[in-house]
Amino acid sequence: MTTDAPINDTRKAELLSTTVEHIDIKSFDARPIVEAMRKMSFTSRDLGRATDIYNEMLADKNCSVVLVIAGSTSAGGCMDLYADLVKHNMVDAIVATGATIVDMDFLEALGFRHYQANEVPDDDTLRSLYIDRIYDTYIDEEQLQHVDHTIFEIAEQLEPKAYSSRAFIREMGKWLQTNGRKDHSLVRLAFEHDVPIFCPAFTDSSAGFGLVKHQVDSMKAGKPYLTIDSIADFRELTDIKIKAGTTGLLMIGGGVPKNFVQDTVVCAEILGHDDVEVHKYAVQITVADVRDGACSSSTLQEAASWGKVSTALEQMVYAEATSVLPLLASDAYHRGHWKTRARRAFGKMFD
Repeated sequence: MTTDAPINDTRKAELLSTTVEHIDIKSFDARPIVEAMRKMSFTSRDLGRATDIYNEMLADKNCSVVLVIAGSTSAGGCMDLYADLVKHNMVDAIVATGATIVDMDFLEALGFRHYQANEVPDDDTLRSLYIDRIYDTYIDEEQLQHVDHTIFEIAEQLEPKAYSSRAFIREMGKWLQTNGRKDHSLVRLAFEHDVPIFCPAFTDSSAGFGLVKHQVDSMKAGKPYLTIDSIADFRELTDIKIKAGTTGLLMIGGGVPKNFVQDTVVCAEILGHDDVEVHKYAVQITVADVRDGACSSSTLQEAASWGKVSTALEQMVYAEATSVLPLLASDAYHRGHWKTRARRAFGKMFD
């Protein structure tokens, strides 16, 4: 990005003065408030039932849990929450947007931060200051470009071949072990605990810029380059579904990550696994409206008509996720079913 005038460093520092502090689900016990909300109505009761279903997933010894993330909740304060779910064996695989993994978690793993927008000036002013805005949250564009170049550097060090997004993100986690600035990173912890992360639209993020530069530079030099194989993503996640058997979905938002993980049931059937189970448990937290035929790909009951999920243990929660997800996750953490779960370590399937 270029501007016609130099950056006003004083003004930029003023706008990027208050960091987003990520919530710590271990620091408070949400069980009493969730139990009280369960006795209410409307969204409160929906959240109570959704929390019950998530706890059932964790208590079911046969159930593997897939965390599905779309949207910007990581930037908005849930980044450490997701890392804790990995660290404490509360999820076994992750499907997310590239922004969640790269622009948000990987950015902070490099030592950068997200910032609260205490004021929202004209967005052209933000552009002139190299500040990107996500609603009321700021990102320093110069720091984000450092992410782009770091992805480029990682790609330059790898064998030039096709990688699933899972395989490339694993290399990012490995790189963070030596070079990262934040131990409590989702990407790093997922690598350390063999929790695979899939980004079906991986290049729709800062990773895309870095990988394009890697390809262009390699082509100019007449050298081979790596590519991201989205078909391998689908195949690998379907392999996990086949091996896991009983599965539960904790979905934040919807869109491509939600549909991608649900489609593994259908893909397994196409591959001849007629005995594959639909996803037994499913929770979705979203603000998407159903009347336009979308609802970030469909309601969970609608997905049952496609043979993807069961209607017996599903719950939609229509709420902005940062306002209710910390309650659900804290409740589940303090109930402690994760303490007796076996780690699946699905990442080892692909070694």
